[in-house]
Amino acid sequence: AECVPEKPKRSALNQLTRTLLRKYDCGVRPVHNWTSPTTVYIDLILQSVLDDGKTQSITTSIWYRQIWRDEFLVWDPEEFDGINEISLSSDAIWVPDVIVSEVEEGKSPPIPYIYVNSSGSVKNYRPIQAVLACSLEMYAFPFDKQNCSLTFRSWLHSKEIDLALWRSAEAIANDKREFMNDGEWELLSIPSQYWQIRQDGSDYAQIQFNLLIRRRPLLYVVGLLIPSIFLMLVDVVSFYLPLNSGTRIAFKISILLGYTVFRVNLTDELPATAVRTPLIVFFVVCMAMLMLSLIKSILVVKLLHHSEKEFELESSLEEELLSLNEIQEPSSGLDWLLQELVSLRVAFSQEDSESSAQAEWLALCLRLDCLLFRLYLFVLALYTGTLLLLWACWSFA
Repeated sequence: AECVPEKPKRSALNQLTRTLLRKYDCGVRPVHNWTSPTTVYIDLILQSVLDDGKTQSITTSIWYRQIWRDEFLVWDPEEFDGINEISLSSDAIWVPDVIVSEVEEGKSPPIPYIYVNSSGSVKNYRPIQAVLACSLEMYAFPFDKQNCSLTFRSWLHSKEIDLALWRSAEAIANDKREFMNDGEWELLSIPSQYWQIRQDGSDYAQIQFNLLIRRRPLLYVVGLLIPSIFLMLVDVVSFYLPLNSGTRIAFKISILLGYTVFRVNLTDELPATAVRTPLIVFFVVCMAMLMLSLIKSILVVKLLHHSEKEFELESSLEEELLSLNEIQEPSSGLDWLLQELVSLRVAFSQEDSESSAQAEWLALCLRLDCLLFRLYLFVLALYTGTLLLLWACWSFA
C-alpha cells in the first residue's frame, strides 16, 4: 500500500485566531457584565505642526494610541505554543467609537490591524494627520503663542465607555522626543484634563489635550520688520538734506514708493484674520508717517521758494523804476556821473537788504523744519515704544 502523506496541521497562530473569532460578535461590547464600563486608555505623541494662516487651521501629525480590555479575547498561551500576542483585523473585533471633536481627519494612512495579548488587552496604534480648525490668535504676530485643543470622547456611549490616560499627565505634557523641532513652531507643552459633560440626560467622559505652541519669529523679523525699520531710518536721515537743494522731496517720494512695494509683499506674508488685526498690520502707520514727512517737506520748500519769488519780483520792479527815471531825467557831465554813483549805491544797498531778508527767511524755514522734525521724531518714538510694549506684554503673558 502506498503511503498517504499526512495532512499538515494548522499552525498554532491559525488555530488561535479561529478559536478567538469563531463565536465573536464585533457589534457587542466585549464585557461579561453589561453594567461594567469599558475603560479606554488614551495616549498621544505630537510629531509635527504645520499651519495655514489663510484658512485659520493647523495641521498636526500625531501618533495616537488606544488601549482597552476585551474580555472575550483571552487565552492560555501554553495551549497555543506560547503565543502571548497576536494581530487581528480591526474590522473583526469591537473597537470603541472614540473621536476627536475639533478635528477634520486628513491624509491618515489606514492601519487594518491591532494587537491583542493573552490577557485581553487590545492595543490600537495608528498615526493621525489631523486638521485642527482652531481659532488662531494673531494679535501679537509674529511673536504669538497658540493654544489648540484636541477633545477625545465617545460619539454614542455614555456610561458604557470611560476614558483615562495611559501615561501620567506630566509625562504626556513634557514629551517632546518625537516632535520635529526644526520648523516654524516650537512645542511648549501638551497639558491634559479629564471631565464629564452632561448631554441629553447622560454623562459623557472627555479628555482634552491642549497643544501649546509658539511661533519662531526670526523669519518674519528678518523679512518684514528689519526692512521696515531701515526704511524709516532712511526717512529720518533724509531730513538732513538741505532745504534749497531740491532733492529732499524726490528722495522722500522714492522712499514712499519703496515702502509701498514692501507693503504689497507684507500683505502676502500676513495671516488672514477677521476678528483681530495683527499688530504688524499697524505698519500702515509707518506709511502714514512717511506721507506726513513728505507733506511737511513740501510745505517748508513751498514757503522757501515763495519768499524767493517775492524778492525777485520786488527787485525787478525797482530796476524798472530806475530805468524809467533815467529815461525821464536825462543829464550830462558831472550830474550824470553823480547820478550813476547814487544808483550803484542804491542797488548795492538793496541787494544787501534782499540777501539779509532771504537769510532771515531761510533761517525761519530751517527753524520750522527743525521743529517739525522733532515733532516727527516724537510721534515715531511714541508709536515704536507702544508697539514694542504691546509685543512684550503679549510674549511674556
